[in-house]
Amino acid sequence: MILLAFETATEACSVALWNDGAVLERFELAPRRHAELALPWAEALLAEAGIARAQLDAVAVGRGPGAFTGVRLAIALAQGIALALDRPVVPVSTLAALAMRAAPGRLEPVRILAAIDARMGEVYSGAFRRADGRLSALSAESVAGPGQVPLPDDAPGWWGAGTGFAAVEGALSTRLGPRMSGIDAAALPRAGDVARLAAPELEAGRAIAPERVEPAYLRDRVALTSAEQQARRAAD
Repeated sequence: MILLAFETATEACSVALWNDGAVLERFELAPRRHAELALPWAEALLAEAGIARAQLDAVAVGRGPGAFTGVRLAIALAQGIALALDRPVVPVSTLAALAMRAAPGRLEPVRILAAIDARMGEVYSGAFRRADGRLSALSAESVAGPGQVPLPDDAPGWWGAGTGFAAVEGALSTRLGPRMSGIDAAALPRAGDVARLAAPELEAGRAIAPERVEPAYLRDRVALTSAEQQARRAAD
């Protein structure tokens, strides 16, 4: 099984190639350079592995939530390549990919809250259980202020991953810290994990036609109105 994967929903740009379990990946913190880097990296990875585009079985993509422009770019790249090759696409939650970064080396199963800074005083979040390297969702993905981010239960022993824990002056870390065994507030989603999550989905026949891929935005706006900005400054 050969998969090409894109993840550009955050300030990190990442492309990976999955070849029967072996992963090649390019990753860089590259705000506003995703469009410049992603496709050349894909071509470079294919060349490095000696694999032609026609040998791809599918294209995997981080479908958000995350930055609107980044999510749209990754999906457009995945759709374009898949349509040209008549291949399916495997969309993967960006939060699920981020959850793969949590609790490295820890005995599984582990419970994870993945959180991405959504700006505007909010975070994208989702809770997951990871066992044997595979994830299952414990909650729906949501966007909310740090004070409203849900956890499925009150038990301690959760692990946190993502920039959402550093957002709004670390409000989420402060609120949920007592229930966390550890927090990596610098963790970012990577295409290698998108590929790892996509491979069993493709094997199970859950890939979809390129035109059916939908981004997960979770909200319709990218900025506060002037009135909301003034209200927030007054509250601060």
